[in-house]
Amino acid sequence: MLLNSIYHKEIPLFISDFFDTEPMQRLKTLGMDCGCEYTNFPAYRHCIKYNRLEHSLGVALIIWHFTGDRKQTIAGLLHDISTPVFSHTVDFLNKDYLLQESTESDTAAFITKSEQIMQLLDKYALPLEAVCNYHIYPIADNSSPKLSADRLEYTFRKFMSFGLKSLSDIASYYSDLIIGKNEAKEDELMFNSLNKAEDFFNYSLKNSFNDISDDDRYAMQYLADILFYALNKGILIHDDLYTTEPKVISKIKAVPETKKAWNQFCTFTRTIRSMENSCNIDRKWIRVSSKKRYIDPYVLSQGRVSSVSDQQTQKIKKFLSTNTDYWITAINPK
Repeated sequence: MLLNSIYHKEIPLFISDFFDTEPMQRLKTLGMDCGCEYTNFPAYRHCIKYNRLEHSLGVALIIWHFTGDRKQTIAGLLHDISTPVFSHTVDFLNKDYLLQESTESDTAAFITKSEQIMQLLDKYALPLEAVCNYHIYPIADNSSPKLSADRLEYTFRKFMSFGLKSLSDIASYYSDLIIGKNEAKEDELMFNSLNKAEDFFNYSLKNSFNDISDDDRYAMQYLADILFYALNKGILIHDDLYTTEPKVISKIKAVPETKKAWNQFCTFTRTIRSMENSCNIDRKWIRVSSKKRYIDPYVLSQGRVSSVSDQQTQKIKKFLSTNTDYWITAINPK
């Protein structure tokens, strides 16, 4: 949790209290890479693995650092409390891979089910409606491509995970950030200096391209299909999706046909493309689009990076026009 010391020097007691609850601790078992980290694809073979609990704490500390507001901070801390195993892979299971919002609707229900959390809300005089939807706070979350605490935190985590940036690089970005008014006169995390914003943009776009890569899309759809089969055969029940990844993996590996599929998934090393669906029964071919997310940070008194630099505008256009209309399959080592 080295990043936390950058976000804020200490963890306030009220954050620790919520952090230590059972529903929050479940998030320790959920990876941030939606199951892709179990494969042997190049991006994930040597990446630093991190979980939803670390991310949630990071989001809370960023919000607290910049706002000093308990309601926004706890809303940020609890924003992933209803996340299922393998995270957005379940959106693929739900055929919601373009929006990836189907797994975000049960936050209030998860909070109210927890006696621990409800007691803490009472202790700190925090109304349920003030913490169950972090979307109402633009510093916590906002629409893409704007910068928010959530988007900033997982971007920094990916910088570290994939070896794109060092801790000192991230600290340098962070120290350049302030809260300012954007073009819509809304509060937003923004950069003081253009050079920092442009560098952050360039490296965050590397994350964006990885998120829509053939390897990522194939891994998430393949894993979603394993879950679909397991649910339909009674190997899993729906409630299992809201337990822990080790528990679900154990159930999948307890049955020969899903165990074989899981073992294949874990040994994927690369993907190949085809413009036509192959009839090769030894391989599973899929064609699936992906949600294209990127960050176009705002620079104080100058505007979005894309409005200041034509070069960055062209990079965004290239990203958004990335073609995924072809078939892909994964290769296992011999």
